[in-house]
Amino acid sequence: MKEALIISLKLALLTTVILMFFSLLISPILAFKRFKGRALILGLLTTPLVIPPTVLGFYLILLFSPESFLGRLITEILGRNLLFSFEGILMASLVYSLPFAVLPVVSAMSEVKKEYIETAYVFGYSKLETYLKMVIPLSLNGIITASILVFAHTLGEFGVVLMVGGNIPGETQTLSIFIYDSVQAMDYETAHKASLILVVVSLIVIFLSSFLEKKNVKFP
Repeated sequence: MKEALIISLKLALLTTVILMFFSLLISPILAFKRFKGRALILGLLTTPLVIPPTVLGFYLILLFSPESFLGRLITEILGRNLLFSFEGILMASLVYSLPFAVLPVVSAMSEVKKEYIETAYVFGYSKLETYLKMVIPLSLNGIITASILVFAHTLGEFGVVLMVGGNIPGETQTLSIFIYDSVQAMDYETAHKASLILVVVSLIVIFLSSFLEKKNVKFP
């Protein structure tokens, strides 16, 4: 159980950090720019929300397979295939949780008043300074919400992780998969303990998010 919990927390943390970094790069473009293909990009970002995890996992298996071009390329670079590895379930988690990282941040940034941004330019701020000192602080609630959603969503992942990573103890067996195994073995006591851990961690994450949002400075 301990190994499964560590893998779940590691997976959730890495997924959150990587996706939020990506989100902070792409969200201002989607929030402030109007260009051809924007609707298509937003549609693609939303796709993992509507595709069943097992279907998404199946296509990721095909994508990472040694028979595919990408699979061969990854194998040549890393010296190993992504399937049935921690790196594989990390890639799967990045794809599966992508909408939760980007959409709330885009929504929050879209609500930033143009007057604030224009005022920053008047005072000599560059675009980067305006983004770092004006847009991000004003969008902090959305950023916090996205971070919590990604972490909690990844922590409870099951289908896509099982499809891509299998069930290898100490490598790809997350706490959700451990619970499934325990139930299959009719070891309900162990399943209950593992489930309780997952619930407690999720509640702690929710509490921290509420605390951080209350501490966030509000702007008119």
